[in-house]
Amino acid sequence: MYLTCCSGLPCIHQRTRSSAFDRSSHSEMQYKPLQTLCLSSHSLSTSASNDTTWNLVYTGSLCKAVIGVKMFCYMNSAACLFLMPLILKTGLPTQSLALQATFVTTISLFTFVTPILLHQFTKGYVFQLFHNANEDTYMAMTRNIFLMEKTTVFKQGDVRIPAIAKMFSTFYAGRMGMLVHPDHFKHPSDYSHLMGYDQPFTFNEEDLERPDKG
Repeated sequence: MYLTCCSGLPCIHQRTRSSAFDRSSHSEMQYKPLQTLCLSSHSLSTSASNDTTWNLVYTGSLCKAVIGVKMFCYMNSAACLFLMPLILKTGLPTQSLALQATFVTTISLFTFVTPILLHQFTKGYVFQLFHNANEDTYMAMTRNIFLMEKTTVFKQGDVRIPAIAKMFSTFYAGRMGMLVHPDHFKHPSDYSHLMGYDQPFTFNEEDLERPDKG
């Protein structure tokens, strides 16, 4: 079972038990204490029927900036929610209903819409990307609207490159857009394999025989 440790990476809690039957000591059962195995930032592994090894291939460079901007936005929204009842109770400095409605609408949009829009822009930003070479599977670490870690597991065959380059989506894993920077991969071959650039090109004969229009 994956848990989150202090470093933001999954941890595995493993309880090992060893039983030693000692006939001369009243047949006592001995247990080893609970051991916590925190995985390093370079790889993580699980021991099961099939051994799975995840290697860290990508780390985003804007992780702290994304979290900082979101926290600043959330604190501003909380401050607006706290001050709004006081402002409405004491009254606005103007008597114009149009100006009052404009003021309340602006504060409401800044309080509720801005955090939602900011999350829509940054929800696909990949903080860390792990690769399992045995199964050719990727595990992307992103953050949800509450700044908690969100794990998305997908295979290389699920990666889809948009026909038109988008500002906040480098590729799609199923329906979810992911944002990564090619220069921040540990090895250029990891990015090429993720995007499928290392696969041989195949051409459709029908497309080659089709005459060009215009």
